[in-house]
Amino acid sequence: MTKPKVLLLGKLPPPYMGPSIATEIILKSSLKEYFELIHLDTKINHEISAFGTWSFGKVFRNMSIYFKMISLTRKTKPDIVLIPISQTTTGFFKDSLFILIAKFFGRKVVLQLRGSNFKKWINNSSSLNKWYVKYILRKTQGIIVLGNNLKHLFENYYPEDKIFVVPNGGDYIFPAKNESSDVKILYLSNLLASKGIEDVFKAIEIVSKKVDVKFSVDAIGEWYNEEDKKRCFLIKESSSLPINVHLSKGLNEKFQYLANADIFVFPPREPEGHPWCIVEAMAAGLPIISTDMGAIIESVIDGTNGFIVEPKYPEQIAEKLELLIKNESLRKNMGAAGHELYLTNFTETKMVEKLTETFNKIIGIDY
Repeated sequence: MTKPKVLLLGKLPPPYMGPSIATEIILKSSLKEYFELIHLDTKINHEISAFGTWSFGKVFRNMSIYFKMISLTRKTKPDIVLIPISQTTTGFFKDSLFILIAKFFGRKVVLQLRGSNFKKWINNSSSLNKWYVKYILRKTQGIIVLGNNLKHLFENYYPEDKIFVVPNGGDYIFPAKNESSDVKILYLSNLLASKGIEDVFKAIEIVSKKVDVKFSVDAIGEWYNEEDKKRCFLIKESSSLPINVHLSKGLNEKFQYLANADIFVFPPREPEGHPWCIVEAMAAGLPIISTDMGAIIESVIDGTNGFIVEPKYPEQIAEKLELLIKNESLRKNMGAAGHELYLTNFTETKMVEKLTETFNKIIGIDY
């Protein structure tokens, strides 16, 4: 029996960011056993620092991607086109051209939102932009979100049965833990104020004055701008904090840091989707301190496998860090609960099951 064809649009790493990681995992997953996966790489930036900048080269690359989309769609005649959508006016307009190309060739389109800022963006948009978004979304057969509590973002655009929930999921193999007398705290994400890195530094400054237990912090990622970096290093150096900052690591090194860690902290200040770093930390059996952004609270259950704190509130982060640093049994119990939750809901198998169910529903629906 011929496999249904899925044309998947999405960026591939580098840089290593949530959407590019997701595309890579999906393409390598067992989903290819059920569908013929055709990929169109939509990446135009190779470094984080290039985001938000303009150049003729980017315009040319964008145009070439649209022509590739036309060619692939005509040649392969996919049953479904999966298109991630942006949450900015410029980004959405660029994505809408992919939707229009797919519809011109009579293809079914399912969208995917990998964040949670859609409603805030659209509410602050012009009337013309609101009309255009509704016009474009009506041309699609449904949308995928990363958590049940994100379905409300599209309640004004789709009936409930066309909003599909597919959380991130991956399979991981971790190396053996390098034992240490320190309690090891890990932050793993881009080093941005919006991701909470400054709040982590401030929380460590508070904790360092309150606990006698020896601990250290590894912060792994890339600095987005010099101002964030300067503020964080000023905090670190003024109090001689035990924080080691590492630029983004390869997968093997990253997994070693996860294996060595005792506590994971990621307290974003701004909307997220379902961060991969949270999934990885659960898989590694780490208690997690995070904030109520996007679908995080569907992975981090406050008081069970970690703690949910308020954004921009380093005092709360410090309070929970102190509690976990001083209580080894609490760390282990929460980590074990998180790992069990990961096995139940956030493996690659679970993600593939939900994507397969979604694609089959779309293929079987006539509009």
